[in-house]
Amino acid sequence: MPYISINNVNYFYQVYGDGPQTIVFSHGLLWSGQMFHKQVAHFKDHYRIITYDHRGQGQTDIAPDGYDMDTLYQDAVQLIERLATGPVIFGGLSMGGFVGMRLAARRPDLVSKLILMETTADPEPEQNRPRYRFLNTVVKWLGVAFVVKPVMKIMFGQKFLNDPARADERQYWIEQLKTNRPKGITRAVDGVIDRKGIADELHKVVCPTLILVGDQDVATVPEKSQKIKSLIPHAHLEIIAGGGHTASIEEAEVYNFAIERFLESNH
Repeated sequence: MPYISINNVNYFYQVYGDGPQTIVFSHGLLWSGQMFHKQVAHFKDHYRIITYDHRGQGQTDIAPDGYDMDTLYQDAVQLIERLATGPVIFGGLSMGGFVGMRLAARRPDLVSKLILMETTADPEPEQNRPRYRFLNTVVKWLGVAFVVKPVMKIMFGQKFLNDPARADERQYWIEQLKTNRPKGITRAVDGVIDRKGIADELHKVVCPTLILVGDQDVATVPEKSQKIKSLIPHAHLEIIAGGGHTASIEEAEVYNFAIERFLESNH
């Protein structure tokens, strides 16, 4: 299995395709690079694609510390510098978006285009913190299986959750949630809950930027994406009908074509 040591942590990553441009996909909290499998399938014939798992999640090592967004940003810098030969197209979903915004603002030499998905430039809203800390405590003492139902309602929109034809797909992602290791995931959740905002740095983002958000996203509501658009010069926002907080899975076809149009544009 491909691992790379970054800041003393063994990071799991995968590479697909061998196109002239590289896309790096950075996943959201509680998942892994696997959440982009539909994007990988769509783009791998024309792009080189790298997915990776954040520390403590997926198949990456559980580190004793370093779950704050600034450290994760520094990890991403090293990953890009070592696995890519030039600036990359960086796609970050939710937590991955927190990393992507820092990258594009602080290391513009590493990002040719930026794709922000279901994310926010703000700190975690105060009203969310008690609930998320409670769920995290449950995971710490009882395991992930005990919070699957409320987490699924946060991560996915009602269209996906209520579609009888997608029952098997829902069950697959439930099983993916259950693979989270309590020690790693609770540290990652704390890093997200306690994160600092990045809004005051977004004026430094100069690369073409696509912002995608599902209109059923309850974790980072569309207004959060509209704020990002207002702060990044020349950013383009698309609201995905029927998508929740994980629209890369829920509305993959619409998502992929939106990304494709953006990547093929001259912006």
